[in-house]
Amino acid sequence: MKESYTQNIKGKSLGKAFGFILRRLRQDRGLSQESLGFESGYHRTYISLLERGKKSPSLQTIFTLSKALEIEPNELIRQVESQNSEFLKNMKKDSD
Repeated sequence: MKESYTQNIKGKSLGKAFGFILRRLRQDRGLSQESLGFESGYHRTYISLLERGKKSPSLQTIFTLSKALEIEPNELIRQVESQNSEFLKNMKKDSD
């Protein structure tokens, strides 16, 4: 039981980390959700869902968004991984 709870927490933090990085990259480039949607071919509501961690991106979505944001997919993943570690560290501190 505890293992699935832990996996669920990690999965949620990963989605939040992806959304956090996606929003930061979009804003750093001066793009609205609508303009990123236009550049990537996704609807702005889907971009919003990704940024809020409500949807998880597919591999295709990661590559497509990376291209629209002019960043290598591996760099996007690296930033998400780093942010996720930070989120998990903060969650652990909060639970102690």
